[in-house]
Amino acid sequence: MSFPKGFLWGGAVAANQCEGAYLEDGKGLSVPDMLLGGDAQRPRTFLPVMDPKAFYPSHEASDCYHHYRDDIRLFAEMGWKVFRLSINWARIYPNGDDEEPNEAGLKYYEDIFDECRSYGIEPLVTLCHYEIPWNIVVKYEGFSDRRVIDLFLKYCRTVFTRYKDKVKYWLTFNEINIACMDSPIGDLYGLGVMDPEDIHASEPIPFSRLKHDKQRTFEALHNEFVASALAVKLAHEIIPDVMVGNMICHITNYPLTPKPEDVLACMQQDDLRNNFCADVQVRGEYPSYIFRYFRENGIDPSFITEEDQKILKEGTVDMYTFSYYSSGCVTVSKDAESASGNMTVGAKNPYLKSSDWGWQMDPEGLRYTLNTVHGRYPDLPLMVVENGLGAYDKVEADGSIHDDYRIDYLRQHIRALKEAVEDGVPVIGYTTWGPIDLVSAGTGQYAKRYGFIYVDRHDDGTGDFHRSRKDSFWWYQKVCTSNGEVIE
Repeated sequence: MSFPKGFLWGGAVAANQCEGAYLEDGKGLSVPDMLLGGDAQRPRTFLPVMDPKAFYPSHEASDCYHHYRDDIRLFAEMGWKVFRLSINWARIYPNGDDEEPNEAGLKYYEDIFDECRSYGIEPLVTLCHYEIPWNIVVKYEGFSDRRVIDLFLKYCRTVFTRYKDKVKYWLTFNEINIACMDSPIGDLYGLGVMDPEDIHASEPIPFSRLKHDKQRTFEALHNEFVASALAVKLAHEIIPDVMVGNMICHITNYPLTPKPEDVLACMQQDDLRNNFCADVQVRGEYPSYIFRYFRENGIDPSFITEEDQKILKEGTVDMYTFSYYSSGCVTVSKDAESASGNMTVGAKNPYLKSSDWGWQMDPEGLRYTLNTVHGRYPDLPLMVVENGLGAYDKVEADGSIHDDYRIDYLRQHIRALKEAVEDGVPVIGYTTWGPIDLVSAGTGQYAKRYGFIYVDRHDDGTGDFHRSRKDSFWWYQKVCTSNGEVIE
């Protein structure tokens, strides 16, 4: 078994979780700039009033804004072929609806792409990775306003035109399907949709207390579908040999028992959470099963116009990409023990071990997922663009970090990835999540570390941001430079 020649090995980050410099060089405020830190016991909270006494982790993050050259040099040392990153929309258009783009922001990303290409690393760029200008939220209530489609396309045209000779791989919206997980987190992160009362709150609001309206959520999600399809068409017009993908937060689930009700519940959850958004973006049409969900949840689908359906059909994606961290179980039983996951809580699988944050580790589930997705969309290449282990790391007296647990997690997942390739799944790349320590999107912590590269930054705001290599750095170097042949 071997990976195909030219397989894209690398890592993935998001601007709001690593860049910092939150108002530097003309950048405007964005959604993550309003989020306070949390921890394993205390949920992350939202506070739109800039409180000088509060700690907003994204304001400085890992300070990659000032360290990107050193960081990319370390990525190249690992033998990367691809670097997945995102553009912060508010660096290009600080308010989202500005007449002219911010040249300093455009130049910053241009320098990053040039630095990557100088090492032979292809940029894979996400246009919107939980990074919506705050003014879009306040003035337009996010993507619930149709005018935001045009604002997004103006931003897309600007970056496509500027970087058409530097970036060949693009993703539209990160984990677009989190809007389907019946949670206000999806509204805030993915859609920029909030209740006006929450927008103007003067006290911190836990995520769980943000208001959530299904009708508005699915209307805004539809507008994102249209924006994504139009962005795909625009990219094809401007950039030669471009590949534009979707990005799905794949929450792989199994029925907890062979009880028919559990099997059916698992199928229905998969259709809503994993398949619905991908069906629209890959096939270019709303699947039939979603209309029953709309009826049973009081959602009026009249926002799906004939003209929009034509746009969706014309703007299907060129590749399917997804995140995969863990799996869960589904049951109709109310007594089942629960387990955490990426933006979700499900029933606990008794056969799996859990991470420090309660995410159940399931390497075989990655092979299962790749085969399932390929079976559903047989004509598209696939890419795993997030996979990693958030864990507590200990710095030894000599500065070394022995993260064998991270190596073991990734080794098992890459082994499953290789099996999927042998199964005939057309996987073209793999980027681990958080190759350099960054701020957790879910908890706002630095302590939840994913990286091969340690960043000296902590949840109390201390640390000088210096970088150092963990044991996993050298292990992943062998993986990348051997094209996945050396994983032991």
